[in-house]
Amino acid sequence: MTTRIHIADSSFASAPVAVPPSFPTSAASGLPLDEAPPALFDVPLPDIRELDVLKNAPTEARPVPAGASGAYYFLDGAAFSPSGIDVPVTRPEPGWGAFSAGQAIPGQAFDVYVIRRDFPVLAETVNGRPLVWLDNAATTQKPRAVIDRLAHFYARENSNIHRAAHELAARATDAYEAARETVRRFVNARSANEIVFVRGATEGINLVAQSWGRQNLRPGDEILITWLEHHANIVPWQQLATQSGAVLKVAPVDDRGDILLDEYAKLLGPKTRIVAFTQVSNALGTVTPAAEMTRLAHACGAKVLIDGAQSVSHLRTDVLALGCDWFMFSGHKVFGPTGIGALYGKEELLNATAPWQGGGNMIQDVTFERTLYQDAPARFEAGTGNIADAVGLGAALEYVERIGIDNIARHEHDLLLYGTRLLSEIPGLKIIGQAAEKAGVLSFVLAGRDTVAIGGALNKAGIAVRAGHHCAQPILRRFGLEATVRPSLALYNTHADLDALAAAVGKIARAGKTI
Repeated sequence: MTTRIHIADSSFASAPVAVPPSFPTSAASGLPLDEAPPALFDVPLPDIRELDVLKNAPTEARPVPAGASGAYYFLDGAAFSPSGIDVPVTRPEPGWGAFSAGQAIPGQAFDVYVIRRDFPVLAETVNGRPLVWLDNAATTQKPRAVIDRLAHFYARENSNIHRAAHELAARATDAYEAARETVRRFVNARSANEIVFVRGATEGINLVAQSWGRQNLRPGDEILITWLEHHANIVPWQQLATQSGAVLKVAPVDDRGDILLDEYAKLLGPKTRIVAFTQVSNALGTVTPAAEMTRLAHACGAKVLIDGAQSVSHLRTDVLALGCDWFMFSGHKVFGPTGIGALYGKEELLNATAPWQGGGNMIQDVTFERTLYQDAPARFEAGTGNIADAVGLGAALEYVERIGIDNIARHEHDLLLYGTRLLSEIPGLKIIGQAAEKAGVLSFVLAGRDTVAIGGALNKAGIAVRAGHHCAQPILRRFGLEATVRPSLALYNTHADLDALAAAVGKIARAGKTI
């Protein structure tokens, strides 16, 4: 079963959009008749009752886009349980409840409204409107399983690790190392020794650049990245190139946002020492051919680093199948805490690399004349780490495992196609990035409308999106832009969330006044 999101077929673009049938509509707007909501930039946006109806509309009524194969759709008469067993669809009433999807109750369907109950913040209102959280590429919300695990750690286990001979130290150490094992299992690494806890993907990339990179790159060596990269996978390599005398090269993309694989291959050569690229673009949603890019790089003797910050919550992560030398991700992108992430590195490679930082916990022995370092992962975890949040990250990954990443991918696949169709029907709206394989991102611009102003107007309707350059200025400039509006998806999003988004953006598009 593929977990990649294909949107190459544009046949769905002309399919009709379903409007929830349970309330009257205005002939002028096609939206519910209601009292006028507060205006922003003279743009009337959906009011709270309208969004309530949209958010509570049953997903069974949502149409499958025309021309789509039922094998790829989440709502084709069956749903997916946390145990991975297909069961008939059942729909509880939307709202807050005590059931946790993490319990993997036998026979319980994968139901997005049930899963939403695990996320307390989704019951919030913003500006008097129900929160529609579509800023998941920036950060994901946290389930109760993570919130409760953090509270339990601080209430029952809080201690430094690996250092003391008392009970709380043992509890904290066990919890921390259990989280490392969870990360190992989640990314399919061979050994927990290959998992280093870091602050996030940014620190992981900098760690590799400033440890392995400074140790191994020489003047004239080449570093290869792509146009798709987040600034965190550009700036460290620019800094390393300046420090080492290496040359930074960039692989191009086409007008859809796909890597030009032939051009990428041409840039590889005997001087290429390291290739670093994202598995999923945070600005466009492009899924890169990561395994093939890795194979081509290894064929010329280069090392490969994959930035998985945007892929871990959407696609199955298998570092052995990818074949990469390093892979890193951030916990807060996959329903975990901020300030924690993980770096995977091949064990022999990590042990052959000089540490980046020095301090306690990463040494075997210290004299004033010399220091002997621990093997990985301790050699890269100097000082007191973010113990509690590492434990919280483990809880987040276990939550995803119980639901099933493939089930999540199918659900998001459906949402991506549905949202693409809804937005494509809005006059003047252009989706930026229409790669053959996409995951979770719906970047767009709207003719005559400022992106930041659109983001502010959507916030008035309780809809959270990102508007700006998304720390990926080079790829947006490749498309002649400085900013886009970026709705982005996660496992708890619904068709109703996308209905609310399209309704609000449609009203902005129809407004007579430029904002």
